[in-house]
Amino acid sequence: MPIRQDHPQGTTVLILGILSFAFCQLAGPVVWSMGNKALREIDADPNRYANRGAVVTGRILGIVASVVLMVAAAFFVLVIVIAILGEASSSNFDGEPRPPGRVVWVVPAD
Repeated sequence: MPIRQDHPQGTTVLILGILSFAFCQLAGPVVWSMGNKALREIDADPNRYANRGAVVTGRILGIVASVVLMVAAAFFVLVIVIAILGEASSSNFDGEPRPPGRVVWVVPAD
C-alpha cells in the first residue's frame, strides 16, 4: 500500500477557514470553493491523500464565515433602509410634520 500524503491545499484551506471565520468573512466564499475543489480531488483518489479532515474543517469554517457575511450584509441593508424611511417620515420637535421642500408663510391680514 502506498504512503498517503497530505493534499497540497489541505493546510491552506484549514488556515484560511480559521482566518475567514475569525477575522475576514470576505474570504469565506473563497475558502468554501477551495475546500470543495480539494474534497473532489481527495474523493477521486482516497488512497492518495490523508488530510481530508483538515479540508472538511476549513470548508465548514468557510461556509460559516459566508453565512455570517450574508447576515451582516442583510443587517447593514436593513439599517440603511430604516434610516432612509425614518428620515422621510420624521417630524420637527413640536410634532408637526416637516414641510416638503419649500416653506410658504401665510400672514393673516389684520
